Amino acid sequence: MTDINGTLAQVWGYTSFRTGQEDIINHLLQKKSLLSVMPTGAGKSLCFQLPALLFENQTIVVSPLVSLMDDQVNALKGIGVKAERVHSDMSDEEKNNIWKKFKKGIIKIFYISPESLMRPSTISLLQSLNIDMFVVDEAHCISKWGSDFRKDYEELKELRKYFPHAIISAFTATADEETRADINQKLTNGKGKIFLNGFNRPNLSLAVQQKYNWKEQLLEFLQGREHQAGIIYCLSRKDTEICASYLSSNGFRAFFYHAGMEKVDKVNVQDRFMSEDNIVICATIAFGMGIDKSNVRFVAHTSLPGSMENFYQEIGRAGRDGIDSDTLLIFGLQDLFQRRKWIYDSEASETFKIKEIKRLDSLMTYCDSATCRKQTLLSYFRETCKPCGMCDNCINPPQMIEGTEYAQMVMSAIYRTGQNFGSNHIIDILRGVNNLKIKQRGHDRIKTFGVGGSANKEFWTNFIRQLVSSDNLRINIQKYGAIEITRSGEKILKGEEEYFYKRIHEIKPNKEKKFKKDVVNSEMIKSDRRLLSALKSLRLKLAKEQRVPAYIIFSDATLYQMVLHKPENCEEFSRLNGVGLQKLNKYGEIFLQVIKTSKTIL
Repeated sequence: MTDINGTLAQVWGYTSFRTGQEDIINHLLQKKSLLSVMPTGAGKSLCFQLPALLFENQTIVVSPLVSLMDDQVNALKGIGVKAERVHSDMSDEEKNNIWKKFKKGIIKIFYISPESLMRPSTISLLQSLNIDMFVVDEAHCISKWGSDFRKDYEELKELRKYFPHAIISAFTATADEETRADINQKLTNGKGKIFLNGFNRPNLSLAVQQKYNWKEQLLEFLQGREHQAGIIYCLSRKDTEICASYLSSNGFRAFFYHAGMEKVDKVNVQDRFMSEDNIVICATIAFGMGIDKSNVRFVAHTSLPGSMENFYQEIGRAGRDGIDSDTLLIFGLQDLFQRRKWIYDSEASETFKIKEIKRLDSLMTYCDSATCRKQTLLSYFRETCKPCGMCDNCINPPQMIEGTEYAQMVMSAIYRTGQNFGSNHIIDILRGVNNLKIKQRGHDRIKTFGVGGSANKEFWTNFIRQLVSSDNLRINIQKYGAIEITRSGEKILKGEEEYFYKRIHEIKPNKEKKFKKDVVNSEMIKSDRRLLSALKSLRLKLAKEQRVPAYIIFSDATLYQMVLHKPENCEEFSRLNGVGLQKLNKYGEIFLQVIKTSKTIL
């Protein structure tokens, strides 16, 4: 048996392997193909570099990025391993000299891009040599089900035809069950052993915030991190520039990075990030694959990523050194709409679109989860763990609130407007906003107009988002983002099921009303309880007469305010949240009479 421990100690200077490494190395040394899924920071490179060093002949490593090739080759050269690479940034003379060394057998590990490898001239040259192993790094790129499919990777499925006696090993940090099966089938004809070494990154803390002002939220997250390296992922190129400018003005050494930059500028930003400790990169997804900076202390998202796989990969760039690091995801309903639109507008097959929507829905489930985030994240990859104790939900368990009435308000407004309008229009109806669009369509005359005036826009935006993520509402992209009621939502609307939502913390004060939203709790004095009971009885009587749900008359929150403030006239009554002009004229006097009577009894 080859002394792999001795090689590890001698070449790499380590006294022991990390979890999973030794099994993979021994499997490869038996000349058997495999697919390995390892979390970022788990040491996957060593898994193929060490066997390659012990093989009699040469190893080809397929890598997607120039920067990744350069980093790994330089690292190998630094420990005395004869490694090289060829890529588009090199001169023809440089490439020719390296190829000469390779043909002479001087180079042990050779890095190359997939498009260069699959050229007929390269295939022909390699067939004239003895290649022991092909390594496909970032192997998820070969699968159309993967998070970063690349057409140039797809040609790699021909390797087993051209090199039937060579080992093919594939490595990736993230791949769900379907993607793993696809990778294995394409590269090894399904014969490669699959090694799953776990997705858990115990040193990463996870936090999610609903979006209300992403710049302020981001700045709060970054307080005290002025001397740390981090990555901020943004949805658009413009956002990366806005983000970098904002952080720079607040004392951070922040730079933007996106695909629209000149190549020299991108290289400069990347080099500074890799070499300096306190650089913050505000980037699109163009930045990240192949970035192996061990001391990235935080990763934040200012919008929703494209899938759970993308999210996992991106947060995985933090804390590769094993030291505790933090992640933050800031997201809103508009992010979900934009992501869905991109999927539907793509030229992909319907099967692929359905798959991507499901992946996006899984990410939304993670965002609105009320349990340990680490457990929710790992469950997507069919893995379990104990509560992590360090995510936002573990530290501050969210309060679940019975919100059936609110849900019925939303769904009633959606139903009464034909399920043809987006969330902003529905919210305006709920809040009783008399804008031109509402008046032209007569939506100021429907029974749900103004029923949700006791809550502000931020509340309703996030409440509707939770209804979407829980599959009680759906966004119809083909109807320009119209909100529709699902079958499960219909049960809530009909009163057949209850609905609970996660408490929404980031509710800003409603400045349009004099009275703040107040909550009457169980400590309410007896006289107030009697008044509340009388008001609910009146509301129920009116609801039965009109054959409408009780909330259509007034919400519980508005009744609570009646109890708290006990208005004495129509002017005071009109200042309660949830009381618009229409309701004032229709119900003001009769509710005031009940309040007056209760005072008389006292």
